Amino acid sequence: MQTFCTTTNASTNASLAPLLRRRAGLTLGALAVFGFAGLAVPATAQQAYPAKPVRLVVNFQAGGPTDILARLVADSLQKELKQPFVVENKTGAGGNVGADFVTKSPADGYSVLFSIDTTFTTNPALYPSMPFKADDLRPLMIMTTSGLLFGVNAGLGIKSVPEFVAKGKAGNMNFSSAGNGSPGHITMALLAEAAGIKATHIPYKGAAPAVQAIVSGEVDGGILVTPGLLPQVQGGKVTALAVTGQKRSPLLPQVPTVAEAGLKSMEFEVLQVAMVPAATPDAVVQLLQAAITRALQQPEVKARMTAMDMTVLAETGKTAEARLAGNRARYARVIQATGMKAE
Repeated sequence: MQTFCTTTNASTNASLAPLLRRRAGLTLGALAVFGFAGLAVPATAQQAYPAKPVRLVVNFQAGGPTDILARLVADSLQKELKQPFVVENKTGAGGNVGADFVTKSPADGYSVLFSIDTTFTTNPALYPSMPFKADDLRPLMIMTTSGLLFGVNAGLGIKSVPEFVAKGKAGNMNFSSAGNGSPGHITMALLAEAAGIKATHIPYKGAAPAVQAIVSGEVDGGILVTPGLLPQVQGGKVTALAVTGQKRSPLLPQVPTVAEAGLKSMEFEVLQVAMVPAATPDAVVQLLQAAITRALQQPEVKARMTAMDMTVLAETGKTAEARLAGNRARYARVIQATGMKAE
C-alpha cells in the first residue's frame, strides 16, 4: 500500500514556491478567461429549453374549442418535454387582450398564444385601433382548420343553397350570428355579395342564443360552428344546407361544401393557430413545432379534434404566413365594403 506524506522541509518549500506561484497564476488566469467567456454566453444557451414551466395563453373563454385544443396539446407537451405547460385564459376584445399579452412577453418560448386566426385576419379591419402589430407575433403553427355550417329553420322548407338564394332574391332574408364581425357574420356577407341577395344581420351574444334564434324561427338561418348546430340538425329543427370549408365535414359527410353548391367565393375557414413573439429563437420555434406536430397525431387528440370538426393542417413557416395574410386581405375587403364594426 502506498503512503503519501504531506510534510515538507523548509528547503523543499522554498524550491517549490516559484512553481506553485506559476501554477497558481495560470489557474487564476484560466478561471478569469473562462469566467468572462461564461458571462458572454446568454443564459438561454447554457440550459436546454424548456428549463421551467411554459405558459400557453388562450385568448378565448375556457371550455371553447381553442381552450380544449390547448389543454390537449399542453398535456402531450408536458409528457414529452418534462416541464409543466400551463394554460391561462386571457379573454377580451375578440382575442386582442390575450394576443397583446403575449406580444409584450419575453421572446424566449415561455409564453405561447393559442388562438383562432380571426384575431389576426379580421380584427385589424374590425377594430379602429389594435394594441399590437401583425409582425409582433410569428406563427408557430396553423394547427387545424374547420368550416362553418350554413343552416336554416326547417319550417322554411328550404333544402339547398340555390333555394335560399332564390328566396333571398325574392325578398329580404335575415340571419343570426354570434356577434358583429363574427365568422358567421362575415360569411353571410360573402354569400350576399356573391349571390346578389339582401340578408339582414341580427347579432346575438354568443353562439348558443344564435342557434336558438334559428330553431325558434326568430331568424331564417345562420352560419355557425358545426358542433353547435349539429344537435338541431339531427333533431330535425334545422336544415343543413352547406359547410363553408374546402372539404365536407366528417360530422355531416352528406352535406355539400359551398363550392359544391356553386358558391366557392363563400368559403370561410376557422384556423386554430399557435403564435409566439416574433423574436423567439428559431431553435425554440423548431422544437415546439415538432412537439406540437407529434401531439396532433396522438389518437386521443385526433378523436377530440374530429368531434370539434377540426382537420389537422400543421402548417408552419412561409406557408402559414401566406395563408394568414391571404385571409386577412380577403376578409378586410368584405368588412370595409359592408362597414362592419366590432361590438
